[in-house]
Amino acid sequence: MTPIVLVHGAWHGPWCWDDVAGRLREDGHEVVVVTLPGHDRPGDMGRIWNRISQYVAAVGDALDRLDRPAVLVGHSMGGYTVQRYLETRSAAAGVLVASVPWRGTLRPNLRALRRFPRDTLAAALLADYGRMVRTPDRVGELFFTPETPREIVEAATARLQNESAVAINTMAIRRIRHRRVATPMFVIGAAGDEVFMLTEQRELAEVYGVEAELLPGGHDLMLDTSWPRLAASLGRIAASLG
Repeated sequence: MTPIVLVHGAWHGPWCWDDVAGRLREDGHEVVVVTLPGHDRPGDMGRIWNRISQYVAAVGDALDRLDRPAVLVGHSMGGYTVQRYLETRSAAAGVLVASVPWRGTLRPNLRALRRFPRDTLAAALLADYGRMVRTPDRVGELFFTPETPREIVEAATARLQNESAVAINTMAIRRIRHRRVATPMFVIGAAGDEVFMLTEQRELAEVYGVEAELLPGGHDLMLDTSWPRLAASLGRIAASLG
């Protein structure tokens, strides 16, 4: 079957895919989990300064090591990275999971400023985006739903790390050039996403000529209780490609 390459998002690391990757491997899929540069430090809130171009290069390196085209899956910032990669390269398919919209993150950032004015402003001024995810209450508000078990939220909070201000700023000002993407695309959105609105997920699907698949759960679909449904969707996409 077509290999599956998983790319994590901001503040996260390869650990966030453990359950999904494990299930896919149990089902016979070849799975590669990418560690974006600077994201091998779970729980570390020290600043990092990596660029999106470095993240794109890491994705390219992972794909280049495979002997055949893969399904390239990106969550959140990983979805932005996947789209940037596919502007100039190709894959068997691209799957955007609760992804950064093609217009970038300016609107979501403004929503965060209205919702969490003190922390959002301080994060931008001090280039310290770790302050956005330091407590389980905040992580629960952003990445999960009120129905998500507390232990899931607390476990995720303990492993989140700081994110590069350079990468955050790039996503705000540099839109995806979606017309350059020739790879077949799929969009999977979270019904309870508090980071990227459903309207943004549907617009993202529309520019790629597909309909968004919506799964129950918060922004972190791969960690929320609906992760088996996400794994099943990714497995079906890979199987459909042979």
